[in-house]
Amino acid sequence: MSNSLRALLGFGTFAILLYLVGEYQSWNVALAILNLCIISGVMALGVNIQWGYAGLFNVGIMGFAALGGVAAVLVSQPVITSAWQAGGSGILISGVMLLVVIGLAFLVAKRFQAGWFRTLAMIVVILGGYFAIRQVYDPAVFAIEADNPAKSGYLGGLGLPIILSWIVGGLFAAGVAWIIGKISLGLRSDYLAIATLGISEILIAMMKNEDWLTRGVKNVTGLARPVPYELELQENPRFIEWVEWFNSAQLAGFTGEAKATALRNLVVEGSSIFVKLCYAGLFLSVLIIVLMLCVMALASPWGRMVRAIRDNEVSAAAMGKNITRRHLQIFILGSAVVGIAGAMLTTLDGQFTPSTYQPLRYTFLIWVMVIVGGSGNNLGSVLGAFLIWFIWIEAEPAGNWLMQYVTQWMEEGSDLKRHLLDSAQHMRLFIMGVVMLTVMRFSPGGILPERTNTTVAKA
Repeated sequence: MSNSLRALLGFGTFAILLYLVGEYQSWNVALAILNLCIISGVMALGVNIQWGYAGLFNVGIMGFAALGGVAAVLVSQPVITSAWQAGGSGILISGVMLLVVIGLAFLVAKRFQAGWFRTLAMIVVILGGYFAIRQVYDPAVFAIEADNPAKSGYLGGLGLPIILSWIVGGLFAAGVAWIIGKISLGLRSDYLAIATLGISEILIAMMKNEDWLTRGVKNVTGLARPVPYELELQENPRFIEWVEWFNSAQLAGFTGEAKATALRNLVVEGSSIFVKLCYAGLFLSVLIIVLMLCVMALASPWGRMVRAIRDNEVSAAAMGKNITRRHLQIFILGSAVVGIAGAMLTTLDGQFTPSTYQPLRYTFLIWVMVIVGGSGNNLGSVLGAFLIWFIWIEAEPAGNWLMQYVTQWMEEGSDLKRHLLDSAQHMRLFIMGVVMLTVMRFSPGGILPERTNTTVAKA
């Protein structure tokens, strides 16, 4: 079966499943799933750039997504003037001191030859700089976090439109990826995996504990929206008229107060659906742009080069290709895409919650999407994201229904019935395992396997 037919069947199946959810659960649930599928598709494309293009094993996806969330806070939240007055200058001074210490460390490493004197000088510079910075940093942090901690207790942001944070989130992730890549990409692939995992955990720990920056575990709520608020729509006469016209057949059987009540309920439901459709339009635009850029890049001479490096680094190096440089380039690009998706997700949530960044959701699940969809195939990564996220969300209610059906003949109070009903929540992991095993057994390359010249020749 050709990839085109597989893609048509895959996306068609997803559309049918989404329609069934809309009809039998609610269209609000269906659109919520769709928005998260689109964001997951963008994130899967970022991982596919790294793994599918170059074979780079990044298990720190969670950290790069969280950087996108931080960008949403720092860009969109208003400036907390009182916090800046309390300790903002101290934070800026400590930042300048940190740059000075880093500069001195590089200067020592460059000016002096390796030996005991350079080692001693480095220790003096680093330790002396650390204690000097803490003398300025600690009082500033204490003053900021003590400033109305129930409502703020942090510096705030720039007060700009939150859509700009999608770009900034990509830049944040790209910057951290550059640092990790400069350290780890020249080593074996397992060192890269360890480095990305460790850095992502460090980033999450910082976000949870540095309250002055993102309020830590107190969370940042009420982020600005790029779309209308439901309450504004519910009070908009034009929107009410549009809802009444759209549901004229349903309202025809009501009169008087009953019609007003029914219309009010339809307006409330319609406002939520309209907001989700607006989000879907924005997110789908980003997904299409990223997907088109990925497809064009992979079909270009650059794409052929990076795949040649992935398939045989020794031969590519013999032809004069700088392997480490290309790996760094790809690692930065993929991480930037993940950062964009992280900012989009925080925008959708309307809040930044550091404790929600878990490896199961932001690393394992994204890898499953790429592998099941088809590593190295951009459209396959998107399809995998759509299907896997749908299964992840709907597996638990489907498991509850299945257990209810299986145990309906059992007596009430039965230990076995109670055990099966309590186990329904674990059906999600079971179903995910079955899906992965099935796809890997019958299509090892994923639903949409990568098509190369070698593959076509063999076919």
